[in-house]
Amino acid sequence: MATPWGVGTLLLLLLLLLASGEGAVPEEPRDFCQGLDIQDQYDRFYLNRTGECFARCLQLGNVSGNPGKLERYWLHYEFYLVEKNLEDKVDMPFVKALVQNFSTDTSEDLLFSLKPAQIPRQVMMGEDKPPDRVRLPRSFFASLPGSRSAVRLAISVLDIGAGDLFKGPQLRLEDGSSVLNNHMVGLSVGRTPVTRLPEPLEITFSHQRQPPNATLTCVFWDVNKGPAGDWDSRGCSTELGAERTVCHCDHLTFFALLLRPVLDRATVQVLTHISQAGCGVSMIFLAFTVVLYLTLRFSLQRFKSDDAPKIHVALSSSLFLLNLAFLVSVGSGSAGSRAACWIRGAIFHYFLLCTFTWMGLEAFHLYLLVIKVFNTYFGHYYLKLSLVGWGLPALMVIGTGSANSYGLYTIRDQENRTSLELCWFQKEPALYATVHGYFLITFLFGAVVLALVAWKLFTLSSVTAGKEQGQRWKAVLTVLGLSSLVGVTWGLAVLTPLGLSTIYIFALFNSLQGVFIFCWFAILYLPGQISTPSSSGGTARLDQAPSVSHE
Repeated sequence: MATPWGVGTLLLLLLLLLASGEGAVPEEPRDFCQGLDIQDQYDRFYLNRTGECFARCLQLGNVSGNPGKLERYWLHYEFYLVEKNLEDKVDMPFVKALVQNFSTDTSEDLLFSLKPAQIPRQVMMGEDKPPDRVRLPRSFFASLPGSRSAVRLAISVLDIGAGDLFKGPQLRLEDGSSVLNNHMVGLSVGRTPVTRLPEPLEITFSHQRQPPNATLTCVFWDVNKGPAGDWDSRGCSTELGAERTVCHCDHLTFFALLLRPVLDRATVQVLTHISQAGCGVSMIFLAFTVVLYLTLRFSLQRFKSDDAPKIHVALSSSLFLLNLAFLVSVGSGSAGSRAACWIRGAIFHYFLLCTFTWMGLEAFHLYLLVIKVFNTYFGHYYLKLSLVGWGLPALMVIGTGSANSYGLYTIRDQENRTSLELCWFQKEPALYATVHGYFLITFLFGAVVLALVAWKLFTLSSVTAGKEQGQRWKAVLTVLGLSSLVGVTWGLAVLTPLGLSTIYIFALFNSLQGVFIFCWFAILYLPGQISTPSSSGGTARLDQAPSVSHE
């Protein structure tokens, strides 16, 4: 699912809600299951009728009656299979079960295949291990209560669908959580509880590579938790793998693998507040940057012809307008007409591209000043930069708009429910080309230029280390200041899949880009610094090099 890279990080945080939110309420089904008395009724008539109700509820994704009633019915069905049913196999669309007698005097571990579309079966010696399986250790039967020569064991795979059944309060509260593949694996030897096994059983779930911002947890359905039951992980440990997860559990019941996002609702709210506060502070300091520039321009002659501060102010202006446009867009959501939504999406896209472009132009100007120092001449230099900085994004927005790419951007969760609506892109190819691809180009260019500048600064500091103390520290501070101009903080978005800590780092540093730009601007251009340029060493000399333009 596409996620456009952020505006002052708040955009990223909102797009992390792709699999979260309150979800639209599905259409209420008719009372198909209301009043169905099904407790412990497993003859053919009740089984077919309840199966029809269960399938209907899975299809509708909601239960108008009592979901706990259906949940208990299928939990107790395994007891019935063990204690009263004469069949050894169950093959229904939503439940597959194997019921078999086993000798307690076994000398080998027992392995069973759990392919969801097939009835569970025992895997014989010499066969390849199936990707989805249950392993019962040889000590399992000996540890069962009572003295029995044989034990009747039921193993079932239940498809619970994407509706409300077997979700519990935990999944209803934690946005984006789900039961992996909507499958539960049940094991039972009847109504006798089996707990605290000396050697745990193993259930292996195969899956595709999961997103790094999600966690997998082995759980079981605890009927004693809450009024209707809920998921719990007591007695189970999780062994994670790239394409499989092994659950080790010391009891018998129904098991599943829960997929949870790293960012739960509380974390997203905290990050959103951090980003909103950071964006607000950045807008204030970006405004200070513009005011400081105007003050110095009217009081100091060199500001009328120097291009470097003009470029800094252009970047500050575009970033200020970007944050403002985004905050307005978030506040209005999808309200208004289709044309108004189209306009909000286009304006936000324009200022986003302007910010990316001016960060690239900062890197270009830095390259001319520090790397290519000699034989550089551009007539009307800043005018040409302005045409690129403000004009190129306008052309891209016009082209994107002519393709009717703007509109209502609907974000859905894993159950296909609407989580969030934004006025943004409604065609993902345009999003990839004009946002993801464009940002990647400007960011890589800025990173390369910054690396070259850092290499040159540290080489210079090594040469002059004996003449001036602290030269290396000044070089470090210079690189940090320049990194705020070329947008290095935006590159932290690449690290966010590594975990929650990197998301916090990205949210904090990127939302404060405006503060960093103001600090750099003030250090370079306040009158005290300008009157004594040598006092700032490499920092002052770097950005106060002779202009490359002749207007």
